[in-house]
Amino acid sequence: MDASPDFNAKILLSANGIDKSLASRHILQGIDLTIEEGQIVTLIGPNGAGKTTLVRVLLGLLKPDAGSVYLRPDLRIGYMPQRLFVESTLPITVQRFLRLAEPNSTKSINDALAQLDISELAQQQLNGISGGELQRVLLARALLRNPHLLILDEPAQGVDIAGQAELYELISKIRHDKHCSVLMISHDLHLVMSSTDEVVCLNHHVCCHGKPDQVSADPAFVELFGAKVSTNLAVYTHHHNHEHDIAGDVKATDQ
Repeated sequence: MDASPDFNAKILLSANGIDKSLASRHILQGIDLTIEEGQIVTLIGPNGAGKTTLVRVLLGLLKPDAGSVYLRPDLRIGYMPQRLFVESTLPITVQRFLRLAEPNSTKSINDALAQLDISELAQQQLNGISGGELQRVLLARALLRNPHLLILDEPAQGVDIAGQAELYELISKIRHDKHCSVLMISHDLHLVMSSTDEVVCLNHHVCCHGKPDQVSADPAFVELFGAKVSTNLAVYTHHHNHEHDIAGDVKATDQ
């Protein structure tokens, strides 16, 4: 990670010109991304667009082929992975799982469970809870670091539509209560939180970015998500001036 004394103090993380290839495939091409204090930034794009690869580069788990990543000194990051595999025969309770991340603080664990309204799961087996409950447990684990920045990779994966809206509201509340920033990753090109400050569309490169639109008035959208959910989700309208081929690269255009 590169230090950059020229950045202002509000910037928590900045990526500049990130390139990354995996197995001879160009996954990331010239990615720029900045996250400031208090922001919620939603990274969207189709499956295989490079979203998780970018997160791994930001976390220092992968080294970029080109470009640099700046993290503010002493930055604490809470990371919620896209999925967690737990051996079905492994006897581990939710509380014990969280204790692996925070060994010496029962109070912090209980507080995180209470904040996410899952205190009753503490003594349940991790492999016996539902997908939506597991997502909240993983979010609780990320919160145990008391992070300045939460990075959430597909936080609503495996959660039904109503549960997604509730989870998004909870994430927004956490941002407010904890005074932290959020980088949230999704593969859904249409649904993002209305409270998102910035949307970044990634398909190997940054296709477009900006603030999300207001809730769509499309009757099909309202019918699909319902009135309550539609007030908390927004449609982000894409304005691309280019097309992609099947590999996600920008098609050449005739001059």
